[in-house]
Amino acid sequence: MKVLVINSGSSSIKYKLFLMEDLKELASGLIERIGEQEGVCKLKAATPFEFKGFIADHGKGFELMIQSLVSSGAIASLAEVAAFGHRVVHGGEHFHLPTLVNDKVLKTIEELIPLAPLHNPANLAGIQTALAHAPKTPNVAVFDTAFHQSMPKHAYLYALPRELYEKYSIRRYGFHGTSHRYIAKEAAKFLGKRLEGLNIISLHLGNGDSAAAIHKGMSVDTSMGMTPLEGLIMGSRSGDVDPEIIFYLMRKTGKSAEEMDNLLNKESGLKGICGDNDMRVIINRAESGDELAQLALDMFIYRVKKYIGAYSAILGYVDCVVFAGGI
Repeated sequence: MKVLVINSGSSSIKYKLFLMEDLKELASGLIERIGEQEGVCKLKAATPFEFKGFIADHGKGFELMIQSLVSSGAIASLAEVAAFGHRVVHGGEHFHLPTLVNDKVLKTIEELIPLAPLHNPANLAGIQTALAHAPKTPNVAVFDTAFHQSMPKHAYLYALPRELYEKYSIRRYGFHGTSHRYIAKEAAKFLGKRLEGLNIISLHLGNGDSAAAIHKGMSVDTSMGMTPLEGLIMGSRSGDVDPEIIFYLMRKTGKSAEEMDNLLNKESGLKGICGDNDMRVIINRAESGDELAQLALDMFIYRVKKYIGAYSAILGYVDCVVFAGGI
């Protein structure tokens, strides 16, 4: 039997097929630019698969994923898949471990959508599509927020009235936890040292970006906050901004809270600075002398440097700085 592991991003789906017995990787695929004019699906398998065209949403992306696996011969049908594993971005304070999906879990993931508006809907769509195609196959959710539950209170609490945390769980959760945990383990293996003896700064850089300070294998701070909006400059997300800017723009422009949410999550970041959110395009433009693209690149790098500096101070010393992600 086989296990299909699915990692849904805001505009992409990464997936891998494993043999259940020994976790041997059988196929690895990437669907990206979902919702854009020309989406891409590439599958690495004994018989490769490639598709270019419009991919409307994550539901269609899931169907294309299954098509690619069947067309390549990696599986004859979904009946060969014994379980689905799903990366879910926001688990709040509800989930600390991998969790078997049931109706209550689905409802909680849906309730947390306001805290991860670009990701939880995509994660939820992937799980629901899997359930629709194979209703008897178990689905397991692994939460990005789980790894960062080791942060101390002085790192995860905001300087807001205490009752806002007690009533509404307003706090830093952090994201990309599955990536940061893997990065730390692989760095220790590469260095030939015990993870428990290392201080690591890990940087997950893609369309979404985050940094983490890892002390003895445990996350002690991370750049993303209550939602994935805080921190580094991202593809379409602003990262750190003065909160008063939001209220100033609402008064000046008449924008609603929903419109401001859309502006900060989907119209800002690299896209807001230069009109593109794909770093490959931005680098090509910068190398051709495009000043706005160069500015976006400079701002992105500057913010990354600031977080490396801050986390160096927090950790006291740093054994390694590790970069991962699409960029």
